[in-house]
Amino acid sequence: MRRWKRNRKVALEFYECRESPPRQRNLCDYAPFMKRHLPFVTAGVVALTALAGPLLCQTMRPSRVTIPGDQAASAKRPAESVHIRGNSNATVTLEEFGDFECPSCKNLATFLDQMVKEYHPRVRLIFRNFPLPMHQHARDAALAAEAAGLQGRYWEMHDMLYREQPVWSSSNDVRTLFISYAETLGLDLHQFKSDMESDKVRGHIEFDQARAKSLGVETAPSLFVGKREMDANDRNPEGVRRLVDEAVKAKSSASEKK
Repeated sequence: MRRWKRNRKVALEFYECRESPPRQRNLCDYAPFMKRHLPFVTAGVVALTALAGPLLCQTMRPSRVTIPGDQAASAKRPAESVHIRGNSNATVTLEEFGDFECPSCKNLATFLDQMVKEYHPRVRLIFRNFPLPMHQHARDAALAAEAAGLQGRYWEMHDMLYREQPVWSSSNDVRTLFISYAETLGLDLHQFKSDMESDKVRGHIEFDQARAKSLGVETAPSLFVGKREMDANDRNPEGVRRLVDEAVKAKSSASEKK
């Protein structure tokens, strides 16, 4: 019980400082705090995410709730730029827009991985690159993930980038680190380095950014269940599960009526 109280205090303190004056802050400003208190922050976030509110790496903006169907379908998807985790034929699609250097994107990615496993085969996850200008190495990280994807190891690099985020996000030589990650994954390093500089890989990221723009996405992480964007009040495990359950039920009902 004592440990619970301590976790609760750290987690709430972590979120409350987001709105502290004198300047407008974003969640990523508190990465150093997160590193110092990581064991307690991690436990506190999992236990109290419903109280903590949205996990956003952004300058404070109003959130959107729904996306019209015609707007959501406006961007075409070349197959090679779509990264799917889970059953490719799942009835419910989670579409995530993430930044590899954003701590809250890392938290959400970990949770969504668990969700896809828990709801298999009914749910699939599509990840979209949305590197924020405020993050010095986010675009290079996205390039590394896409370059690994051309060798069939996108998700392995995706997971490694988030897992090693505290290391490379503060490095002065991220390219060398990313090449070492590629070596760990058994990639052809010559091809990997060449692909990171290629128009094809840059095109994948630009496509994802165009997709984000077509949906009105301005923050990371952003998440859609089907065509519906997560409301700030639902950006927690209970909220995501409720919306996924609703989507699965709706798909099942529609299928039964046919």
